[in-house]
Amino acid sequence: MFDSNENDPIPPALRALLELFTTELAEVRFPDMNGEVLDAAAEQVRAQAEAVARAQAALESARQALHESQEALLQKGQRALAYARVFSEENVELSARLDGIHLPRAARKGARADGGALDPASAAQGNDENAPRRRGRPPKARAVAGASLFADGSSPEALAAAAHHTGNGMLSEA
Repeated sequence: MFDSNENDPIPPALRALLELFTTELAEVRFPDMNGEVLDAAAEQVRAQAEAVARAQAALESARQALHESQEALLQKGQRALAYARVFSEENVELSARLDGIHLPRAARKGARADGGALDPASAAQGNDENAPRRRGRPPKARAVAGASLFADGSSPEALAAAAHHTGNGMLSEA
């Protein structure tokens, strides 16, 4: 796993020393120190580095599983809160207690595994994007108070007279 120099957990200076003890100093023996002793210690470092890499991968996997479990609990909690609010409509005390509970919105299904939004623009739009889409027909636009059906300033009488003089045929004389 750590065979290339850039991924090797052994610093370059120690690698150079190991190289010397496998080539030019291979036959040299010092009290309790030689090339085999250094090689064994280097292999132990590499084995421990691989164990750390495996542990980090397992930790990341466990964190992901925890995040998914938390999201599932949050979704169930939101659903339970919605049911409880409907159930408590007649019970003012229970309804007040439920109104005090504010759960965060669940993460979008299109979110990345690291918890981030898909892009910065979607993150900047706020919670409205995370709200579920309303079903059914969109509501009709309501007329603004004080706004007239005749926005161009014409009165109904003026429109009727203009239609009569142009022979539009839309209005008949009574």
